[in-house]
Amino acid sequence: MLALLFIAFAVTMGLALVLTPLVKKFAVRIGAIDVPNHRKVHTRIMPRLGGVAIYGSFVIGILLVLPFVPEGTLSSYNRDLIYGLLTGGTIIVLLGALDDKFDLSAKLKLLVQIGAACVVVFGFDVKIDLLNIPFGSDMQPLGEWLSIPLTIFWIVGVTNAINLIDGLDGLAAGVSGIAVATIMVMAIIMGNTPVILISAVLLGSIIGFLFFNFHPAKIFMGDSGSLFLGFALATLSMLGFKQITVVSFVTPLLIIGVPLSDTFFAIIRRWRSKKPIFAPDKGHLHHCLQQLGFSHRKTVLIIYGIAAFFGTCAVIQSAVSNSGLGNWITFIVICALVFLLQIGAELIGIVDQTRRPVLDLLARLRMKPQTHSRGK
Repeated sequence: MLALLFIAFAVTMGLALVLTPLVKKFAVRIGAIDVPNHRKVHTRIMPRLGGVAIYGSFVIGILLVLPFVPEGTLSSYNRDLIYGLLTGGTIIVLLGALDDKFDLSAKLKLLVQIGAACVVVFGFDVKIDLLNIPFGSDMQPLGEWLSIPLTIFWIVGVTNAINLIDGLDGLAAGVSGIAVATIMVMAIIMGNTPVILISAVLLGSIIGFLFFNFHPAKIFMGDSGSLFLGFALATLSMLGFKQITVVSFVTPLLIIGVPLSDTFFAIIRRWRSKKPIFAPDKGHLHHCLQQLGFSHRKTVLIIYGIAAFFGTCAVIQSAVSNSGLGNWITFIVICALVFLLQIGAELIGIVDQTRRPVLDLLARLRMKPQTHSRGK
């Protein structure tokens, strides 16, 4: 099985290395290009559609690997989810490819994303169906009225979160690669063979594409890539965590903590400035870091480091979640991360450049002991 894992990774990476230059030429020929403007960081015309290369190498890799998977390794649920990922992923890639060429409206893209999520939920009966109440002991079935919309919301939300951070060379691909690697490490710890193999195939296609996408990029992944990677991460996390609990649901949230937190802050920022939620701006994490003076490459590497930190927290949290103190440790981890996220957001001004309530409070608390000591 270890040999199959390395072969799957190597084959898909090789496929991505071969397909990406071909897709680049095709994108230029049909005019699927990204033109610089006031909101974008790049300064020259770039071909898009790179996601087609990621998708193509992934699909070919999966089809090549599946016949060699030992009998009994894949449950019916695993097979349904893989087929749901391939079917829904195809819809998502087609949507992204059309957007790379024609710049579709945000509402149309959202509707198609919901449709692709519905394919996974209704076509292949894949959904979050169990809930564990924190600090309780009994697993309780979720009614379909809650499990179905929760699953669709999860898939659509993660899909768009990856799309929103695709603003610098290699950023979305690298963060997605770290998330997939995190899922693979956790799958190895749990002995979940299907997740290990799918993660290896997806990781190989991402790394192969990164050879052409890291700064200075020769091709962008476009919406075809960012939407597909988001969709794949959303469904892959459900493959690894079928029986979702409130505690274990924190794990996939941590795995993709960077894009989710950036999306959350973007929603708050646009709501505060009374702008549409889908309105683009230059207030994302990578924009803020560049405004602080970091170079293109350093900004990407810093965000890679943050994503790796979230991934490490996810692995640790997953390891302790089954212990007797799992619920309390998870609660402490959540509180600590929320505090750190708020501090980081205020430091870089990702929501508001002027308001820093927590930092101001800490400054006042620090000044009080100094005032008392001087009075004495």
